[in-house]
Amino acid sequence: MNAPQAAILRAPGSAPSASPPESAEDAARAEHYALLARLFFAAPDAPLLAALVVASDVFGVGDSPFGVAWAELANAARRTDAQSVHDEYEALFQGIGRPEVMLYGSFYLAGFLMEEPLADLRDDLAELGLARRGGVTETEDHVAALAEVMCHLVITGADAAGLARQRAFFVRHLQPWYARLADALAASPRASFYARVGALARAFFDVEREAFAMD
Repeated sequence: MNAPQAAILRAPGSAPSASPPESAEDAARAEHYALLARLFFAAPDAPLLAALVVASDVFGVGDSPFGVAWAELANAARRTDAQSVHDEYEALFQGIGRPEVMLYGSFYLAGFLMEEPLADLRDDLAELGLARRGGVTETEDHVAALAEVMCHLVITGADAAGLARQRAFFVRHLQPWYARLADALAASPRASFYARVGALARAFFDVEREAFAMD
């Protein structure tokens, strides 16, 4: 899939390791986090839409929620074009006033933006050596930023300590609210392609939640 990443966070003073994970499973996990970060950060362009269709031949198989979500996302990518998805992204997540669907964890956890969950997140990011890039307007609790962090943690930590960091970050900062975001996208009359993105996010994060619970 070789998903492009969003660019919300950085590692001050040093670049994060770009070495691919040793296991195929971790490589796939990292790519899915990178893909979700990219799709929630900005609308996909035509090459990425085409890549989603191709990737579904690998991931969109079987009748598991994950396979079904992939197949439905690929079908949505086939039926749309970059301009239509761009317009949908703006209608859902941007514009004047409050967006129809919020992409920020603080909103789902506290009911408002820039609340205590964001302060807690910033403390955890500082411990991980991560911070928001200069010039980026999205706060660190944007779902794209959180997926970007998880991608970074998968790539840079495959040992027991690294897995513990992944689990702790996911459980604290994504697990409590990702289903509510997916529900909001599923319920939105303006969401077509992004309802399918939300369904894939839910299915993938469900797999991650179950795996972390077993470790």
